[in-house]
Amino acid sequence: QVLLVESGGGSVQAGGSLTLSCAASGYTYRPIRMAWFRQAPGKEREGVAAAYTVTGNTYYADSVKGRFTISQDNAKNTLYLQMNSLKPEDTAIYYCATGLGWVWSRESSYKYWGQGTQVTVSS
Repeated sequence: QVLLVESGGGSVQAGGSLTLSCAASGYTYRPIRMAWFRQAPGKEREGVAAAYTVTGNTYYADSVKGRFTISQDNAKNTLYLQMNSLKPEDTAIYYCATGLGWVWSRESSYKYWGQGTQVTVSS
């Protein structure tokens, strides 16, 4: 059973930075694609960024391009999300996920999910 555990969330002021981590375990074959999603109160879960573990290709939501960076450490089986220039609208629970559905940003494309970590950005 694949297990994803996020960490690194917290509270910061607008303009600040945070780095989220997602430790993955329990898989037989390394996941080909891993992603970060977020869900704000009253809103649907949205794709933030995704990374293909073999090719290194990355994808970002328009709302975070230039501010967030997704990366991975294959030796540590860990996925990261470096978040800079944070805005109050980035406040959400951030989830790590793995799956190979057709569309990287679609929730239904992912089979395994972490429990989430809260990010709060104050103005």
